[in-house]
Order: sequence, then C-alpha cells, then structure tokens
Amino acid sequence: MTTQLIEARSGKITPEMEISAKREHVHPNFIKQGILDGSIVITKNNSHSIDGLAIGQGLKIKVNANVGSSRDDHDLQNELDKVRTAVSAGADAIMDLSTGGDLKLIRSTIMSECSVPIGTVPIYQVAAEGLAADKHLLDITAEDLFYAIEDHAKDGVDFITVHCGITRESIKRLNDEGRLLDIVSRGGSIHAKMIEYHGEENPLYSRYDEMLEIAREYDMTLSLGDGLRPGCLADASDRAQVQETVILGELADRARNAGVQVMIEGPGHMPLDQIESNMKLQKRLCNNAPFYVLGPLVTDVAPGYDHITSAIGGAIAARAGADFLCYVTPAEHLRLPTVDDVRQGVIATRIAAHAADVAKGIPGARDWDDKMAIARKSLDWKAQCDLAIDPETARKRRAETSPEDDNVCTMCAALCSIKTGSESMAKKT
Repeated sequence: MTTQLIEARSGKITPEMEISAKREHVHPNFIKQGILDGSIVITKNNSHSIDGLAIGQGLKIKVNANVGSSRDDHDLQNELDKVRTAVSAGADAIMDLSTGGDLKLIRSTIMSECSVPIGTVPIYQVAAEGLAADKHLLDITAEDLFYAIEDHAKDGVDFITVHCGITRESIKRLNDEGRLLDIVSRGGSIHAKMIEYHGEENPLYSRYDEMLEIAREYDMTLSLGDGLRPGCLADASDRAQVQETVILGELADRARNAGVQVMIEGPGHMPLDQIESNMKLQKRLCNNAPFYVLGPLVTDVAPGYDHITSAIGGAIAARAGADFLCYVTPAEHLRLPTVDDVRQGVIATRIAAHAADVAKGIPGARDWDDKMAIARKSLDWKAQCDLAIDPETARKRRAETSPEDDNVCTMCAALCSIKTGSESMAKKT
C-alpha cells in the first residue's frame, strides 16, 4: 500500500489532499508541497473510512481531545459520551489513552462511532494488559511493543505516539543534570525504566526501521512522543528536553526518507517567556515538521483551572509555530475527566487555536470575528449566539437574566454603549 507522502512524490494529488485544501481555503498543490517537504501531514490510516485531517504550516491550528479509561474507571459508555461531546464541541481529532478494561473493544467501539482521526499510544496497551495478567512492567519485550503497534495499525488507527527519543543518551542527560519533577510522561517513564533495568537501548529507537515498515504499510502517521517533556516550570528547556528533540529531529528525517508521515510532540509546562523560543528551536531541529504540543501550561499552581493555563500557553505556542494543540481539561493533575471537563477543555483550546489563526492571518479566520462584530453592532442576539464558539453556553447565559429592553443585555441595560453609540451616529448622518 502507499502513503500520502509517496503519492505526493509521484506528483499525484490525492482525494484527501483535495478535501483538505477545500477545508483550508488553499490550493491542493499547497497541501501536496507541504507533505513533500514534511511541514504538513494528513492523518488517515489507509483502512480508516474518514476524510483525513491536514496538520501543519499555513493551515488552521487543529485541536485534539484525549479520552480513555483507567484501571480504576473503565466505563465504555462514559468514554463514548466523552468522544461525542468532544467532537460536537469542535475537536479535530481524538486520542484514546485507555489503560483499563477491554482495551481493544474500547478502541474499536470509539473508532466505529467517531468521524475524526483517532490516535493511540500502543505502549499503554502493552503495559495495561501486562499488569492485568500480573506481569511486571519490566517484563515488556520489544516483540510486545511491535505487536501492539501493528495491532493498532491494522485496526485503522490514524496516528500513534511512540517514545523513540527516550534513549540511553537522553536518559544520561536527564540524570546528569537532574530535575525537580523527573519524568512525567507515562510512556516515557516506562521506557526509561526498561532501559535502566535491562541495560539495553529502547527498542523503538534501535529497531526504528521495523516500525517505519508498519507505519508505511498503513499510512499511519508517527507522532514522535516527548517522553522527557517538562512537567513543571523548573524543568523547562533543560538539556534532557532539548536532547530528546535533537533525536526526534533525526528520526523525523528517517521517517520521511522511508515515505512515512511524521509529527513531533512538545512541552509540557513552560514559562511564558520560553514558549516562542522553544517553538522556533523545535522547527529548526526537526526540519519544520508539524509540532503537536500539550499546552504548554504556563504555571504549576492552578489545578482545577489548567484548561486556562493551557489555553494561554497554547495560543502563544500556536502563534509561534505549533500546529496541533492537545487540550487540557480542568481535571488535569487531579482525576479522570468527566464529560463536562472534556467540553470545557475542547472549547478553551479552540479559543487558543482560533486566536492564533487570526494572528497568523490564516485564510478565513478573521471573517468569523468580523461577522460577530457586525451582529453585535446590530444587537442581533440570535446571530451572536449562533456565531459563538460555544453557542450552547452563549444561549444559556443570555437566557439566565431578562433585560427590560430585549435589544440590550443586563450588564449595561439602558446604558448600552452600542445602542447609544448607534443612535448618536444616526443623528449625525
């Protein structure tokens, strides 16, 4: 089978490129050229019946929502409700991070009911199934990992996170420098422990070409995971993070050479003043590969509000070069998110993404805001709610209090500046 990258190299414009170009208001050749130079990917497994999602330079910032069970909470129906809520709220992709219950059933059910690309982290399945069988994490073998990767590919998963940059060299950098919060990535911590225990290289690094063969067969995009991402402000931009990014950049080149689409994952927790330089450094080290970031969260002290700390960092990151934002919910660091948490996380991240789109001059982005301004000037409350990024909440807030004059709201009431200003301008003309 072929991949979008291989097709682009042969000069072809695929149906997925055509669809993506129409959605993005660009020419199909723009999408094809981005795929050729590695700055754009289209996440779509050859066996998954979806349109595909274009992510990368010059395109609208995309938003991912994580769902998935845990060992302590593995209600399939609840996870499906989260998926539906995320998609209805505007998520462009879903990642199933399940670690409890029947993982294959959860994954296949989510895929059958979801119209957007699906991503996974295969090592979660390996670790969870091993623990369920009373196996120690350190009993995980390379064969277990590659079996899971191929299993996910066969199931139609569109992109997978693989922690290939956790190597003996990057772990040495981490240990030599020291960290306040060490490793906060689940996949990263498992790989680091395996390296320490066995004294052998990470098989996803040493046998990387085998993974490329699987990814190429199914056109499954590789999302090279940031297993050493900073988990607190104190660890941001340290040697371990940068060393891992250097390795991921080299692996991204190898993936492209093999005809495999690839994107790079990034931080994490990071002070505001470091975000722009980190985005530019990643783009430089990884030859402009699409950058997929979690946040970044700009402060460590807001549990319960980390959808806000994440959206602040996400807007700055996207403006500076990030292409794909992974949402963070109010439940981050505290518990498995609820359906409402998922909705709040998606909306907050979409706000960040849209703000960056406007600042970057993405075609059509400002038009939305201009339409809202026209509706406000006209005191057209129905249009304002319809145009809102979250129409349901806008209508709810509007209906909670009733002004005497239906043309205004209860904030300014008779002193409505827009109404007064319009009347004043009308008299002048």
